[in-house]
Amino acid sequence: MPGISARGLSHEGRKQLAVNLTRVLALYRSILDAYIIEFFTDNLWDTLPCSWQEALDGLKPPQLATMLLGMPGEGEVVRYRSVWPLTLLALKSTACALAFTRTPGFQTPSEFLENPSQSSRLTAPFRKHVRPKKQHEIRRLGELVKKLSDFTGCTQVVDVGSGQGHLSRFMALGLGLMVKSIDGDQRLVERAQHLDQELLQALEKEEKRNPQVVQTSPRHSPHHVVRWVDPTALCEELLLPLENPCQGRARLLLTGLHACGDLSVALLRHFSCCPEVVALASVGCCYMKLSDPGGYPLSQWVAGLPGYELPYRLREGACHALEEYAERLQKAGPGLRTHCYRAALETVIRRARPELHRPGVQGIPRVHELKIEEYVQQGLQRVGLDPQLPLNLAALQAHLAQENRVVAFFSLALLLAPLVETLILLDRLLYLQEQGFHAELLPIFSPQLSPRNLVLVATKMPLGQALSVLETEDS
Repeated sequence: MPGISARGLSHEGRKQLAVNLTRVLALYRSILDAYIIEFFTDNLWDTLPCSWQEALDGLKPPQLATMLLGMPGEGEVVRYRSVWPLTLLALKSTACALAFTRTPGFQTPSEFLENPSQSSRLTAPFRKHVRPKKQHEIRRLGELVKKLSDFTGCTQVVDVGSGQGHLSRFMALGLGLMVKSIDGDQRLVERAQHLDQELLQALEKEEKRNPQVVQTSPRHSPHHVVRWVDPTALCEELLLPLENPCQGRARLLLTGLHACGDLSVALLRHFSCCPEVVALASVGCCYMKLSDPGGYPLSQWVAGLPGYELPYRLREGACHALEEYAERLQKAGPGLRTHCYRAALETVIRRARPELHRPGVQGIPRVHELKIEEYVQQGLQRVGLDPQLPLNLAALQAHLAQENRVVAFFSLALLLAPLVETLILLDRLLYLQEQGFHAELLPIFSPQLSPRNLVLVATKMPLGQALSVLETEDS
């Protein structure tokens, strides 16, 4: 999806973008605030302008992907079957123009061309226990951290929210960095330590099989620590060096791969407040888990704008995978009807218990193979209602006939969702710049593999020409 590059904006340009985003989000708040499971109970289709209804009604999923989301299939040409209203075309253009681009600025090698489950850029020991998506992520972020570490002269990398330690292992045992790995879950840390030993053994075996491969420097496994990082207070453990620096104090680089919710905020605050921390490379996610207030807004500029508020529903929507959904639309598989089924179920739940709104429904397997009445019966049981309640089958079939409308409304919300993510990340850039630091956003992962692919890079020295080096994909 096209968009705007954060690198091409001055500080004043970023401030103006925040103004534009708050205005646009306020204008389309009704779409972003809506829950698709309330499509029928809240009559969401009729909340759209009549001209939009006429343009979107009857469009099949592949047409929505091409015409609305601007993601045509391979070799497909965008052809509108009718003249769309200018207001709808303006929405589409605005969504593209104001969102940060998630398209990397380099030609990514086809690392999964030979084998879709194995990155050709990672050796076998580093791929074990790691899914393809994570293989791509740890390699790309790890290599960027190595370049950033060299550029800033860091003596130690701190991986916060490290989980099972896949990124930490690659940085330490694959790239030779000194790494401290911090996570709040004791079980995950124990698992990470076990995988460290397993990887060391695999590397030793590989060296024996290939004597020509010589390890030029001693290997340092990541140092794992169990510690909950509080976003509202400084974590002393995070700042402690693994070794006494030869000269002066330690120079730390903080990183987090999909630092969830407030954890990404904690990284920003440690970078801002602690002189030991000289660089940051953070990929955030789970924006709906941000504290409100506290996690957003961070910058004085955004906090002073009318309409800056981003309630839970908007932040949750910003985490959807736009590119992945467009691909689903192009394939037009039966799984798309899940939204319609769930919205129909909501009408039955409201009739049985009017006070029960949007209850969580545990996953129902193979939804697309079920008749709508079968799905509703299973759904009723999962929310604690009688699955044998009498059903109005004619009403359920009438709902099912509107499946394409449900998909169209959901696609509208997804079209706007990147604007919410852009505002959140822009607020973080402005927060750092207000304190005199240098910060940029770089699309680092393939958005098809990893929708949250924008890494916030910050240093306490001018980035300058280093940006082009950080963004380059090594061949």
